[in-house]
Amino acid sequence: MKDDLNIKDGITIPGHELEMTASRAGGPGGQHVNKASTRVTIRWNAQKTKALNEEQKERLLKNIENELTTEGDILVSSGASRSQAQNKNKALKVLARKIVKALRVPKKRMKTRTPKKVKEARLASKKKRGELKKMRGKKYIE
Repeated sequence: MKDDLNIKDGITIPGHELEMTASRAGGPGGQHVNKASTRVTIRWNAQKTKALNEEQKERLLKNIENELTTEGDILVSSGASRSQAQNKNKALKVLARKIVKALRVPKKRMKTRTPKKVKEARLASKKKRGELKKMRGKKYIE
């Protein structure tokens, strides 16, 4: 649909789950700022959404728990532009980016070992350096 927000890989947030409000933005703009409601705030309830399965919801809520309101809503607002439509598009992109980032599954780290040759080379260079320093002494003992 037109109001739906496509996230990635078939994940789409239905438009009826997104609550958009407009308010007066601050900053420069003269009289236009005082009379036009151009700042857009988007509210999306991540806990009650039907767009994500339980595993995705759990991962999302865990990764963005600091950004949630007490009701479980994510708030994103944009007021950079003088146009309400541009601010709406920017806020939707920011929301989509946050969701994608929170849903990302990190790669499992593979433990690596230092190869035997590298260890031997390092120890040999240390031995050589030690011999060089030993020769600097007053009495060289072999």
